[in-house]
Amino acid sequence: MTKRDYYDILGVTKDASKDEIKKTYRKLALKYHPDKNPEKDAAEKFKEISEAYAVLNDDEKRAMYDRHGHAGIDQRYSTEDIFRGADFNDIFRNMGFDFGGGVEDIFDQFFGRRRSGFEQRSHRARGADLRYDIEINLEDAYRGVETEINVPRSETCETCKGNGAKPGTKPKTCSHCGGTGQQHTTQRTAFGMVTQVSTCQKCRGQGKTIEAYCPDCRGRGITQKTRRIELKIPKGIDDESQLRLSGEGEAGGNGGPNGDLYIVVHIRRHPKYQRKGVDLYTRKEISFPDAILGSKINVETLQGTEKLTIPQGTETGNIIKLNGQGMPHLQGRGYGDLYIEFFVKTPKKLSRTARILVEDLARELEKQDEKV
Repeated sequence: MTKRDYYDILGVTKDASKDEIKKTYRKLALKYHPDKNPEKDAAEKFKEISEAYAVLNDDEKRAMYDRHGHAGIDQRYSTEDIFRGADFNDIFRNMGFDFGGGVEDIFDQFFGRRRSGFEQRSHRARGADLRYDIEINLEDAYRGVETEINVPRSETCETCKGNGAKPGTKPKTCSHCGGTGQQHTTQRTAFGMVTQVSTCQKCRGQGKTIEAYCPDCRGRGITQKTRRIELKIPKGIDDESQLRLSGEGEAGGNGGPNGDLYIVVHIRRHPKYQRKGVDLYTRKEISFPDAILGSKINVETLQGTEKLTIPQGTETGNIIKLNGQGMPHLQGRGYGDLYIEFFVKTPKKLSRTARILVEDLARELEKQDEKV
């Protein structure tokens, strides 16, 4: 079934502010909340408007949707990623509802997801994302490089396999919430009977209690380690570019997925070349005679040494382009260009013989100009 336009779902224009979007969503959420609306399609409508709000209230997701529509969102984000980060808890608390488990509770209550067992009933939290900064030189960016990095991060405890209990023992179902991690309170309001859902105070939303904690992680289920990770930096990468290593971030809670590791690549300033996109720029000093008479010189590039012909009468500021001697296109074919700007070296001191020759040259040039 074709998805409806998110803006149409909420009834807002494409230039609507975040405040307008939030205000409209509150009204619609209150209208179609399954605990208040007995209609059969209320839950589905509630899910639809919640998804539209989760995307349009997030600057990154909204920009992606505006550029590529539903295809861009579906390709880049999983269902849980779409809802992650939206401030549902604050909105629902103001409406008289409480989702202590955040986005997990929203999936459970309204989207029909059911859980069984300790790990499924407890809050399976996704691990935090990590950032790692690495510095390379321009030659590495030109050729690409494979290296290893040491990343401090949390990992699932190997002793207890992440359940937090001492080896030989197991977590027990919370007697207060029956393993759901939630406690429900029903009260009559002006809108009818409303059920409030909050985090179980005894197990703190885990759905289980531990009598004897693991000696290594002390019941947390995770430990701190430094992990050696292989990293492949592609050729052509630019300064401040990010590489995403899926699942290499912090360990998730209660069997939840690991976060991601974002590598931020910094490229050192090169003594010879200035980079602009895939093109390189450099300056080359030439002698006064070479500038006047023309010459052939060797020019160093990132690919090696190139023979270059200097035209007769080259002046300071003249530029020659070497095709294909720049940086490689990232994940593409071909290379940029190398631009060489010349500046003529003028001697500060002359010998007597050199001065006589230059004076003779000046007189000869003057005569040549008079003839012209």
